[in-house]
Amino acid sequence: MRRIGILAIVSLMSFGQAYTQKDQKDQMEKTEEMEQILAEYMTFKVSDNITMYKVTFKNQYRMNVAGHLFIPKNLDQNVKNPAIIVGHPMGAVKEQSANVYASNMAERGFVTLSLDLSFWGESDGEPRNAVLPDMYAEDFSAAVDFLGTRPFVDRNNIGVIGVCGSGSFVISAAKIDPRLTAIATVSMYDMGSANRNALNHSQTHEQRKKIITDAAEQRYIEFTGGETKYTSGTVHKMDENTHPVQREFYDFYRTPRGEYTPKGGSQETTTHPTLSSNVKFMNFYPFNDIETISPRPMLFITGDTAHSKEFSEDAYKRAREPKELYYVANAGHVDLYDRLELIPFDTLEAFFKKYLK
Repeated sequence: MRRIGILAIVSLMSFGQAYTQKDQKDQMEKTEEMEQILAEYMTFKVSDNITMYKVTFKNQYRMNVAGHLFIPKNLDQNVKNPAIIVGHPMGAVKEQSANVYASNMAERGFVTLSLDLSFWGESDGEPRNAVLPDMYAEDFSAAVDFLGTRPFVDRNNIGVIGVCGSGSFVISAAKIDPRLTAIATVSMYDMGSANRNALNHSQTHEQRKKIITDAAEQRYIEFTGGETKYTSGTVHKMDENTHPVQREFYDFYRTPRGEYTPKGGSQETTTHPTLSSNVKFMNFYPFNDIETISPRPMLFITGDTAHSKEFSEDAYKRAREPKELYYVANAGHVDLYDRLELIPFDTLEAFFKKYLK
């Protein structure tokens, strides 16, 4: 009798587990969406040879991640094809430089997916514009989950491009997700070092302590229902005292060249993370253990006049082979967001065709 009882319990547990797995699968299918869209709202032209889809999928923490999927019209969807994920600069959204890279790499024959990081754009996350580097890295792994379950994608050949801040996020993701087969960064910012030390290590220890203190005090204000404050990002007005780096960002984010306000957002808060969460970057060290990514290949692309090139140089120095540091002549940091005549798409194409078989 005791044996029968135990078997009954085990049977019920197995049934419950199977039901739970089926329920999760059904829920996943309900939350995955794929809708063909036009690219008329872009600040750049998307080739007529590409079909573009709006997609959503869940990350591991059950948050919806929004993306744009680009598929070449001549792609054979009856076979498995290589794919590339593209991440946007910190504070940006997929409709800007991420889609520039995704659409152009799709023209070269790849399935590509740009995404909005959690808390930004059309992806889930509250409060809006919050900083959480581990979640950003998770979003890239979730993008692999999504692509790797498409019947026309080869899950063993998925690469990634991280532009600006996403360069550090894709490195963080690649260290713990071997499914990212080939990793490229463009105009990379190490968002940890940039916040701890500022450019060229120009920030003092006392300045850093003040930033941390201000953020901690702001938590009390927000906890008791006070106003959310924002920090850094791109200025909204310029004068004779505006720093050259801010002028560079302004020319993209505050002009028709690259300005984009996502649905439900505000022009006043675009690019600006919340003050109380931005200090999370102080604990973000994406280049630690970067050598463990080897033997997967890494390509670091930076402008030879870019104010940010120190980050690509640092990552390249720490990484192991196979690796490449590519300088774009006469290019600054933001030039590589959208200047098609400067972006080395031939180099990116050769890199991914070599390593994504």
